[in-house]
Amino acid sequence: MEINRELFECKSYVNGQFVDCQSDIALDVLDKNTGDVLASVDLLSENEFENVMDSVVSGADRMKSTSAQERSQVLLRIAEQIRVKFDEIVQIITLEAGKPIKYAKSEVNRCIRTVEMAASEALVFAGETVNVDYDAGQNKSAYTKPYPVGPIICITPFNFPLNLVLHKVAPAIAAGCSVVLKPAPQTPLSALVLAKIIHNSGLPVGAFNVVVCDNDLAQRFVEDDRFKMLSFTGSDQVGWKLKSLVPKKRCALELGGNASVMIDGGVDAASIVDTIAKGAFLYAGQICISTQRIIVHESVYDNFKEALLTSTKSIVSGVSTNQETINGPVISREHLDRIHSWVTQAIHEGANLLLGGQVFDETAHIYEPTVLENVSHDSTVFKEEVFGPVVILEKCTSFSQGLQMINQSKYGLQAGVYTNSIQHMSLAHDTLEVGGVIMNNVPGFRVDGMPYGGVKDSGVGREGIRYTLEEMSEMRLLVF
Repeated sequence: MEINRELFECKSYVNGQFVDCQSDIALDVLDKNTGDVLASVDLLSENEFENVMDSVVSGADRMKSTSAQERSQVLLRIAEQIRVKFDEIVQIITLEAGKPIKYAKSEVNRCIRTVEMAASEALVFAGETVNVDYDAGQNKSAYTKPYPVGPIICITPFNFPLNLVLHKVAPAIAAGCSVVLKPAPQTPLSALVLAKIIHNSGLPVGAFNVVVCDNDLAQRFVEDDRFKMLSFTGSDQVGWKLKSLVPKKRCALELGGNASVMIDGGVDAASIVDTIAKGAFLYAGQICISTQRIIVHESVYDNFKEALLTSTKSIVSGVSTNQETINGPVISREHLDRIHSWVTQAIHEGANLLLGGQVFDETAHIYEPTVLENVSHDSTVFKEEVFGPVVILEKCTSFSQGLQMINQSKYGLQAGVYTNSIQHMSLAHDTLEVGGVIMNNVPGFRVDGMPYGGVKDSGVGREGIRYTLEEMSEMRLLVF
């Protein structure tokens, strides 16, 4: 599979131009299946810092003069160009992210939906009339109007290299904000494709910038007071550290988790097990809401375990270009080694290895779909986010106990619950300390308009187009 190199420039995009690097440092972007270099992208120099800041500040000023209709039309043009370049963008995501090609197609379809929803929301997002006609406000009227928060620094991860970018950029455009985007170093090409698309969309110069840079320069951007908001998706360690550096800055953090799914007594294991296996092992478990813990009522535990092992054996592992692949490459050798070390540690601490536990393909960094049982709650693989194709089986004696087991985690992004009981559904919603409870489905369920985000160590704020617009806007009250 070849990528179309005319889709992107191998340079950062600042103030409406692809800027030449002032050093010889370049970032090699690898084909995650072979390790071959897809492209070498120039790293932005420290000398460009003020140029970037001047661009995003002037871009914010230009965005203030745009109408909602103009911003909506820009977004529709962006969506149309993604549609036109659909197959070529799929190829880039498949190779630079190692994402199975069917799932890469799903991502690009979601990108189109994300941008089109932002275009619609730009036309309807508004404040509200506020009743102040009492006490000191008698005979007065009031209403709120949203104003863009200002320049935003956006930092995105490798696993959805275009759609998670657009979950920040599209609402920012709709809200009238300017953006500096720092994409993941493993997957910058998708963001640079977007830069070329936006360059021809009619968006004001400076309103969108892409910086491919090292972490030190990225931190310098985060700390600059001219940015009014940080929108970050990535690890909890990095996210909370960045937030601590900017305590007065508005922050939206989506930091992942170790998502659980619970199976209640009376649920037919055979009817759900394939969905659960796919929810655990799709894209090598490199999704913030991939199923990591499976908690099963003791009355159906044995039947479910047998069915899960059978289903897991049918999961196709392989390179991302194979149409049948579900479990594809892990993003890097470093992550492959980390996953294996966590599994090995858990086994040494008493866990039962029911399936997998080995590297499937050294070259493509593919790890076997792995099922563990009796894992110590002190094991790293239990406490942290694996971000790999590993699931943990646990047994509960009651529905209430199962809910409490889910809540033991320091994370709280989403949880899935399978039950035949309306009462248990309501109890789960009331009890679970998560941002979303997904009934009779895996925690990995997401559509792009829903409020998405977590509690506890999983972050603050919500994504989902209208909800992101709220995060990126300030409601200003007028009383008259």
